[in-house]
Amino acid sequence: MAHNGRMTQKPVVVKVGGSTLGSHDTALADIAALHAAGRPLVVVHGGGNAATEWLKLHGVSSEFVDGLRVTREDAIDVVVAVLAGLVNKQIVAQLRTLGSPAFGLSGVDGGVLRTRQLDARLGFVGEVTAVDRGPLDALLAAGYLPVLAPVGFWEKEPARLMNVNADTVAGEVAAAVGAGDLVFLTDVAHVRDAAGGAIDELRAAEVEALIESGAACGGMIPKIRAGARAALAGARCLIVDGREAHALRSVLEGARLGTRVTA
Repeated sequence: MAHNGRMTQKPVVVKVGGSTLGSHDTALADIAALHAAGRPLVVVHGGGNAATEWLKLHGVSSEFVDGLRVTREDAIDVVVAVLAGLVNKQIVAQLRTLGSPAFGLSGVDGGVLRTRQLDARLGFVGEVTAVDRGPLDALLAAGYLPVLAPVGFWEKEPARLMNVNADTVAGEVAAAVGAGDLVFLTDVAHVRDAAGGAIDELRAAEVEALIESGAACGGMIPKIRAGARAALAGARCLIVDGREAHALRSVLEGARLGTRVTA
């Protein structure tokens, strides 16, 4: 099943919403087509909306700080079950139905994502301290398409499962595997400046100022920080509207869509 050509190409890391994948969404079809054409890909998914719905069923309200979900003792088990269980397996099943050899795993499996607590006020939210690319490399070398859920572990006694922002994970994974491209499929057409204008190119050095100004807020904060991280590690980073038909294929083929984050 291995394609030797795959290992000579730099992988493409694609971040998909998880919760934004509707029936009209072409992201998974694009991913399947790219993989079939011999591109090595790693998919990182979120699943915030699904997590919010399941937490509501358990009587837990959702709050966010700078785009990060506050994940306390009463929420972490549900978040892990939804992200690493339900959402991950739904995406893997959909990709396999499209003919792709998708292989689902979380950041706990094989020790892919080591984390520590980012901020005590956020609870069990992890900051990535190390990415072990070994399991991802092994899957890619065998011709599989890894689909990574944004759950990590905190090595302390007892070991703790940690919720990690999926955008952050995508940036760290892209940097670790030496990705050629990192594409965030989101639900906005562009990153916007303070005046509301579309930004075509955002330099890594401008990211914090954009956040300070309030122009980038909520879920866009971890995206542009992760984009800067990956760009500085050598990846071409693109934030595009995943609701546009075949946005992923277009942008990898050179179409000027969305916002490019550069070093």
